Amino acid sequence: MKPVADQLALLRRGAVEVIPEDELAQKLERSVKTGKPLRVKLGADPSAPDLHLGHTVVLQKLRDFQDCGHTAIFLIGDFTGMIGDPTGRSETRRALDRAEIAANAETYKRQVFKILDPDRTEVRFNSEWMDAMKSADIVKLTARYTVARLLERDDFAKRFRENRPISVHELLYPLVQGYDSVELRADVELGGTDQKFNLLVGRELQKWKGQEPQAVLTTPLLEGTDARLVDGKLVGAKMSKSLGNSIGIHEPPAEMYGKVMAISDELMLRFIELLSRRQDGPGRPDPRADPMAAKQALAAEIVERYHGTEASRQAAEAFAQRFQRRELPTEIPEVAWTADADAVWVSRLISEAGLAKSASEARRLVKQGAVRIDGEPVTDPQREIPCRGSVLLEVGKRRVARIVFDATPRR
Repeated sequence: MKPVADQLALLRRGAVEVIPEDELAQKLERSVKTGKPLRVKLGADPSAPDLHLGHTVVLQKLRDFQDCGHTAIFLIGDFTGMIGDPTGRSETRRALDRAEIAANAETYKRQVFKILDPDRTEVRFNSEWMDAMKSADIVKLTARYTVARLLERDDFAKRFRENRPISVHELLYPLVQGYDSVELRADVELGGTDQKFNLLVGRELQKWKGQEPQAVLTTPLLEGTDARLVDGKLVGAKMSKSLGNSIGIHEPPAEMYGKVMAISDELMLRFIELLSRRQDGPGRPDPRADPMAAKQALAAEIVERYHGTEASRQAAEAFAQRFQRRELPTEIPEVAWTADADAVWVSRLISEAGLAKSASEARRLVKQGAVRIDGEPVTDPQREIPCRGSVLLEVGKRRVARIVFDATPRR
C-alpha cells in the first residue's frame, strides 16, 4: 500500500472537494497501519445502456483508489433506478421498469471493467437490501430528514419556486442513496459535484446507525461535445446521451476519434485535464499552442484505452484520410435497401439505414445541412431519392454508407 502522502496527492488530483479532508487522511493512515483497505463506494443508476466519457471521470478516480490498494464498490442502483435520480432535473424523471434496469445493468457490469480492476471490485445492487425493507423500515428512514432539509437541494427548490411538480417518491431518492452507504459500510463515497447533497446524506445516516461517517470526494462534471466558450464563459450542458452530446465508451473507434476531434479548441485543456492519463508525459502537445495536435493525441489515447492500439491507429488514419486529405474511406459499407415505392424520403433513408438514431434526428441533420447524397448537400428532409441503382449517403463528418437499392421489379 502506498504511503499516505502519495495516496493523498493522487486522490486530490482532479478532485473538486474532499469532505472533510482531515477525516480522509485519518482513514488512510489507519488503513496503512492495519493493512485493511478502505471501502470506496460509487453508485450509478442504470438509466441508459451505455456509459460515456463523462462517467469515466469519477470511475477513473475510483480506479485511483484501487491503485492505492483499496476496495472499489460499484453499486448499481437497480432499486433507485425505479425512482429516477431527480438531480439537475426540472421535471419528474420517467421511472424505469425492472426489465429495462436489468438489461442496462448487465451492460454497466461489462463496461466498468474497461477502467476498474475486477479483482478489487465488488459489484453490488441496492435491491439486495431495499427489496427486503418493510414499510415500517421505510417510515423510520424518512423520519431522519425533514422536507425543509430536502428542499434545500437546488433542483427541488427551483421546481418548488416555479410551481413544478415534485413527486413524493423523488424525495426518497437522497435517503435511499444515503442508506446504501449504511448497508455497504462505506469509508468513502465518490460522485460528481451535482451529487454533493446526496453524498452528505449518507454521512448523516451512517451517524444515525452508529457508523463512522464516510468521507466524500466530488469530481467535476464533463461538458458535452457541443460546449463552447462564450465571452470567456463555459456554455453547455454536461455530457449526456439523451442530449446527443456524449462520447460513448462502446462507440466504434472511428466515431469516438472523430467526436473528440470535433471538440472546441478552447475546451481542449479541460478535456485533457479530466480525461487524459498522460497529460504530464514528455512531448505532450500544448493545447493552447497547438490544439489540433492536442486533439489528435487525446483522441488516439482515448480510442486506445477502450479499443486497443491497432484500432486507435486505424481511426487516426481514417480521420486523416477523410478530413485532412478530403478523401472518403477506402472501404465504404454497403446497405441493401428493399424498396417499397419508386422513391424514398432522404430522412427515412438515413434513419432506416442506421445512420441516425431516430427519424427525428435524421430530419434534424438534414435541416442542419449535415447530409450529402452523391456529394450534393441535401436540406429538405422530404427530398425524394429514386430507388434505383445506388447512392453515396454521407451524414455528418463521420457516417457514410453506399445504399444499394433492390433492382427487383415491382408488380
